[in-house]
Amino acid sequence: MSVIRTNPVPHDVEIAQSATIRPISEIAARYGLEEHFLEHYGESKAKVRLEFLAEHKKQEKRAKYIDVTAITPTPLGEGKTTTTIGLTQGLGFIGKKSIATIRQPSMGPTFGIKGGAAGGGYSQIVPMTDFNLHLTGDIHAVSAAHNLCAAALDARMYHESRWSEAYFEKLGLKKLNIDPYSILWRRVVDMNDRTLRKIVIGMGGLDNGPLREAGYDISVASEVMAVLALATSLDDLRKRLGKIVVALDRSGNAITTEDLGVAGAMTILMKDALKPNALQTLEEQLAFVHAGPFANIAHGNSSIVADLIATQIADYVVTESGFGADMGFEKFMDIKCRASGLMPDAVVLVATVRALKMHGGGPKVTPGKPLSTAYTEENLELLQKGLCNLTAHIGVIKKYGLPVVVSINSFPTDTEAEHGIIREAAFEAGAFDAVVTKGWALGGEGAADLAHAVDKAASSQHQAKLLYPLELSIKEKIETIAREVYGAGSVVYTDDASEAIDKYTALGYGNFPICMAKTQYSFSHDPLMKGAPKGYVFPVREVRLSAGAGFIVPITGEITTMPGLPSKPAFIGMDIDTKTGRITGLS
Repeated sequence: MSVIRTNPVPHDVEIAQSATIRPISEIAARYGLEEHFLEHYGESKAKVRLEFLAEHKKQEKRAKYIDVTAITPTPLGEGKTTTTIGLTQGLGFIGKKSIATIRQPSMGPTFGIKGGAAGGGYSQIVPMTDFNLHLTGDIHAVSAAHNLCAAALDARMYHESRWSEAYFEKLGLKKLNIDPYSILWRRVVDMNDRTLRKIVIGMGGLDNGPLREAGYDISVASEVMAVLALATSLDDLRKRLGKIVVALDRSGNAITTEDLGVAGAMTILMKDALKPNALQTLEEQLAFVHAGPFANIAHGNSSIVADLIATQIADYVVTESGFGADMGFEKFMDIKCRASGLMPDAVVLVATVRALKMHGGGPKVTPGKPLSTAYTEENLELLQKGLCNLTAHIGVIKKYGLPVVVSINSFPTDTEAEHGIIREAAFEAGAFDAVVTKGWALGGEGAADLAHAVDKAASSQHQAKLLYPLELSIKEKIETIAREVYGAGSVVYTDDASEAIDKYTALGYGNFPICMAKTQYSFSHDPLMKGAPKGYVFPVREVRLSAGAGFIVPITGEITTMPGLPSKPAFIGMDIDTKTGRITGLS
């Protein structure tokens, strides 16, 4: 281990900054990843050249492929990334060559609520500060490519309003006749800024036009980010970026980035971002940190190229899908696995005592405020009432034909009786195993039991399957997810949503998978509906097209594509020692 464990466990950033970080070349070499495949960003991190895949394209998948998901979380999170890194280290502890593949965090939530997303305690990825802040600039590349497209779209409308068809023919172009009321492309920034959700652009006179209403999303909600995560090669990236639909013309036909002539330039900005970032865990396992699509807006999974590389050089690849099994895991299977061709061998479902108590009717959990004693003292009755959420998530995973290992992420205030109740409920619901995990306090040693359970589960007989065929209509696919995963009784659509579905079907996009945008705090569309609600009406208020990423995005409830900062943002506690450069306040 690159750091000496102490008790009590120090703050995450203190642990990370006390670690001895080995040169990334040394870590990569242990996996047979040669130096000529690395592009270094200092000694401790590097990008992996995609030539590796070209040279190994005939090689079959070697590693067992594990997805880590979770029950419906509290706003504090339940330690899913900590469990992902802990399991990777735990597999190393029992003698397996393991790699973690996870998303790069957005700086919006890092500075807003989360404070960081590199894991926690003695189960972290390092260098932790680099991980959480900029890394190698991939999110900036996404923002630049996205906003270049936005600028190109508005510039084209401006010039088409001023010049004739003949003038455009002289330039070797033709008018696109963009319908200003059908523009689908907003702008992005990698910060939580609610004031940018709706804006007016082009103010100040005709030279600044066109004047129209617009808005911003957070960068990780950009379709460009989704494309980055799903692309399998530079050629695939170029094709996907060219298929992005930014608007409709006045006849209702799709206008793409290719039509704008900007797809090639967007690819230039994204060419280095497509290479996975190589870092390491505290126990010196390789970790690929790459792409970061939001899980409640986009598909919430790290990149396919990272997984394709990792599965060829490891015994186990441990990846993580965003939020609960109803969110990131469903999209992991029906979008990511469908695109990559990789199917998981087992699934780890992270559960905590506090989250299950919340689903049993416990007091509201609010970031920045002390937890009620209901969560810090033994309360078996409250816990028992919330077990329905655990059972429902196990049921979702089993619909895909996969073995489920429940990982009870242990907190110091938990009791053995509480853990025992969770284990019993997990087995009754059909889990392959259920173990208590102490990766936060003990690193890989604390996740060894989980590693052994996952090793057995991944070798068990099973047949992975997807939830729905692409041939179903858009509404049939939406309703299958709502019914089979969310427990809804029926689905209702606004007129706008139904019109959009009809329009996208007519344009030839009806065979896309579905990427549902909804709250992460409930199986339903309503964050106040805890536990495992059944038979409710699931409303779809808007439907968006992501033609480059290759999915349809129904938006339900009050979900927003641009978060806002809380009353006391996480950045208030962050600072830097100007003499040493030491960063404080990340977690």
